[in-house]
Amino acid sequence: MSEFSPFDAADYLDEEETIAEYLTAALEDPNPDVFLVAVRDVARARGMTQLARDTGLGRESLYKALTPGAKPRYDTVLKLLHALGVKLSATPLHET
Repeated sequence: MSEFSPFDAADYLDEEETIAEYLTAALEDPNPDVFLVAVRDVARARGMTQLARDTGLGRESLYKALTPGAKPRYDTVLKLLHALGVKLSATPLHET
């Protein structure tokens, strides 16, 4: 019998391009919790302690803000994304 370790996306988020694609895919899902979980995965890959320092937020506050069902403030999301080295951008829904 084979044993498998649980999948953890954070184990694979080690390159800027991969992180950007992962977050972009999460933003395309209509469920806002998918994006929060994706940001949390990236935060864990980068290190929550360092992210807390970079954002000026406590670790507990970070975990709370990135829990499915949370409703983090827009400025909190922007701080997190900036500290993670990514930015949001808008594109037309239907490119011609």
